[in-house]
Amino acid sequence: MMIVVDIDVMLARRKMSVAEFAEAVGITPANVAVLKNGRAKAVRFTTLDAVCRVLDCQPGDVLRWVPDDETSAAAQPVGP
Repeated sequence: MMIVVDIDVMLARRKMSVAEFAEAVGITPANVAVLKNGRAKAVRFTTLDAVCRVLDCQPGDVLRWVPDDETSAAAQPVGP
């Protein structure tokens, strides 16, 4: 399974730059890049709260779950 972070989509909708967003949330632009590129291992609820406050959105607007190939293959029955 994979969690996808759609911050770039929300930033485009809000016409907000990464630098503006990072400053408003209180994180570095490098950490915004980590989130956008899917390299984050965890997100604190306080950070998620700030992201939602700045973008005026719900957590589900910036986070979504996508099954990977292994999960999809394991869920399929084998045999007749």
